[in-house]
Amino acid sequence: MLPSLTLEQYLRLAGVPRFSPSRLLAVLTRCSVEQLFAADAKQLAAWQFSEAQIKALLHPEQVRMSLALRWLEQERCHLLGCFDPLYPECLRQIQRPPLLLFVRGHPTLLSSQQLAVVGSRHASWRGLQQAQDFARQLTQQGLTITSGLALGVDAAAHKGALQARGDGTIAVVATGLDRVYPKRHQALAHEIAEQGAMVSEFWPGTAAKANHFPRRNRIISGLSLAVLVVEAGLPSGSLLTANYAAEQGRDVFAVPGAIDDPLHAGCHHLIQQGAKLVTSAADITEELVGFVAQPEQHLASLEQNMQEQDLPYRQLLDNLAYESTSIDDLVLSTQQPVDAVLAQLTELEILGVVAVVPGGYVKLRRN
Repeated sequence: MLPSLTLEQYLRLAGVPRFSPSRLLAVLTRCSVEQLFAADAKQLAAWQFSEAQIKALLHPEQVRMSLALRWLEQERCHLLGCFDPLYPECLRQIQRPPLLLFVRGHPTLLSSQQLAVVGSRHASWRGLQQAQDFARQLTQQGLTITSGLALGVDAAAHKGALQARGDGTIAVVATGLDRVYPKRHQALAHEIAEQGAMVSEFWPGTAAKANHFPRRNRIISGLSLAVLVVEAGLPSGSLLTANYAAEQGRDVFAVPGAIDDPLHAGCHHLIQQGAKLVTSAADITEELVGFVAQPEQHLASLEQNMQEQDLPYRQLLDNLAYESTSIDDLVLSTQQPVDAVLAQLTELEILGVVAVVPGGYVKLRRN
């Protein structure tokens, strides 16, 4: 049976440096919770607490604790200690699980079946579209999409999940939950907190720091059944998340791209290391049988669906890539006048077959 602690006790322990849930369990084999918090410096030293740990436990930072308790008084604000019934079991099993989690939103969502979707902050238009499409389709299959609220792929994944289901996404962040980083995601963070969940191991008032992001990444992977990397360079934080996932026994999926595209170099590295190459949501759901609903027929092959459409201007489409293709290249390859090519592209854009991107046009994969 797991021990029971009060919020104040969890907060006091969270201020103790290098103090983990496993260490807490070990201490509680020697004493009760009440004895631990009543112990003096001599007794704590006998239980192998360091001087810094003894000082932090006996003299907690009252200002920080008061700020945290005031934050918890707000609507939809929660604190989950490592032995709380709502603390996600999958996270409790990783190495170095957080002693506590701050949650804004719905804490029960943390125990849902989750897929982490991560990737570059400087993703291409295609990468953003892929992240959003994967997230939307997989949320429709019953998964919760977990990511880090960062620019680029993270934000696109959150938005795709929200399109499919209001409670379909969790954002794990590297700041206190009274802050939003980056600031431009204020509206997105608010929507996630209202319908899904915002999660952090960092106290209210904590600003973003470089060393916080790896800690956040291990929680993203630890909460999830698997990690999908959409675009990632070498090196990148997304690869760190994938490495955490592999260490935690989770599956890793990666979306391939052009071999000379630096934004896909990290994905190709992961595939070489054993990650599964995926081109559709069905590639993921077939690996997670038992955790998600069986994929619908329309998810089985987006490419085949595209080919079956009775679309105009086949010559133009045959020369238009899924990566950005310039107008000049299309004119050269089709041997048609510029105004004819532009007119065809406009009609195809209205049909939802192509889209304008920096540098030209791309062909869209269609559901």
